Amino acid sequence: MANNQMELNFPKGGVFMIFIIIAVIILFSKSTVTIGPGEGGVVFERFGDGINTEKTYGEGFQIVAPWNEMIVRKVRQQSVSDEMNVLSVNGLEVKVNGTIWYEPEFSNLGLLIKTKGEDYERELLDPAINAAARSVVGRYTPEQLYSSKRDVIEQEILDEVQILLKDQYLLVKRVLVEDVKLPTTIRTAIETKLKQEQESLEYEFRLAKAKKEAERQKIDAEGKATANRILSASLTDKILQEKGIEATLELAKSNNSKVVVIGSGKDGLPIILGNQ
Repeated sequence: MANNQMELNFPKGGVFMIFIIIAVIILFSKSTVTIGPGEGGVVFERFGDGINTEKTYGEGFQIVAPWNEMIVRKVRQQSVSDEMNVLSVNGLEVKVNGTIWYEPEFSNLGLLIKTKGEDYERELLDPAINAAARSVVGRYTPEQLYSSKRDVIEQEILDEVQILLKDQYLLVKRVLVEDVKLPTTIRTAIETKLKQEQESLEYEFRLAKAKKEAERQKIDAEGKATANRILSASLTDKILQEKGIEATLELAKSNNSKVVVIGSGKDGLPIILGNQ
C-alpha cells in the first residue's frame, strides 16, 4: 500500500520540478541580453515611465528585469544612400544621388528613441536630408551642379543637415554627392558648351605662346643688331690694320707655310704666299 502511494506521488513531484526548471530558464532568458559590437541599448520600463533616458548600455552581457525590455540599436557610424528629385535655381528638375554618414549620440540614445521613436532614421534623418538637398541645390544652375561646384554643394548640404538636426541627438559626419542626373538635352548642351570653352582656351593658349615666341625673337634680333652697331662703331682703320698684322704674323709662324713677301698689299699689309 505504501509502495503504491510513493509510486503515485513521484511523477507529480517530477512534473513540478520540470515546470520550475522551465520557468527559471524562461525567466533567465528574459532577464539577459547580449549587446553586440557597435551597438547600444536602452531599457523600456513596462511598469515605469517607458524608456529610461538616464543610462545607455554598452557592448556585452546585460541583465534586466524580466518585465522590462532592452531596445538595442547600432551606435557606430552608419550610412544611408538616396536619390532625390530637386529643382535647380532656374526650375529645372534634377536627380541627385547622395550618401550620408551618421551616428546616434551614445549617451543620448534613450532620448533619441523616446522623442523620435525606434525608426528615427525615417522620422528624423530622411526629412532633414531631403530638405537640405532641396535648399542647397536650388541655389545653383545645372552647369554648376554638373561641373565645378560638387565639393561646395556637399559641404553646404552637410552644414544644412547639421543645423536641422541640432540638439536632436543624431550626428551627421559627412555628405557625398555621387551623381547629378540632368535631362539628356540639357546634359548634351552643357557638355557641348564645356567642350567649346575648352577648345577656346586651348586656342588662346597657342596664340599667347606664339606671341611670346615672336617677342623673344624680336628682342634677340634687336640685341644682335645693337651689338653689331656698337662693334662697327668701335672698329677704326688703325685697329683693323693692327689686327691684320697680328694675323699675318701668326700665319707666318706656321710650320706648313713658306712665307714670301713680294710687296705691300692693300692698307700697307704684306702679301704672304704659301707653298700652294
